[in-house]
Amino acid sequence: MYRRISALAVTAAVAGGVLFAALPAQGATTAAGRQSVAAGGAISVNISELRQQSADLKAKAARLDGEGEHEAAERARAEANALDQKIQAYLDAEENMS
Repeated sequence: MYRRISALAVTAAVAGGVLFAALPAQGATTAAGRQSVAAGGAISVNISELRQQSADLKAKAARLDGEGEHEAAERARAEANALDQKIQAYLDAEENMS
């Protein structure tokens, strides 16, 4: 039981940190990425990659609706909407820092 809880905790921590851990620590911006500032310092976020993930989820939702899997389609749409909100929050934070 303890191992399962520890494994779940580590998995959740890793899944939550993958977005930021995979990005360069110096926070250099590129044409594909944007820089957003948080309380701890600069964070580099690849907006175009997040937009692509959102588009993929929306396409998946449309496919699932066509297959009659409406509940799964709603979950995919909810994930896409959450990504869209995250993207907008990053862009708003960037504009507020200027």
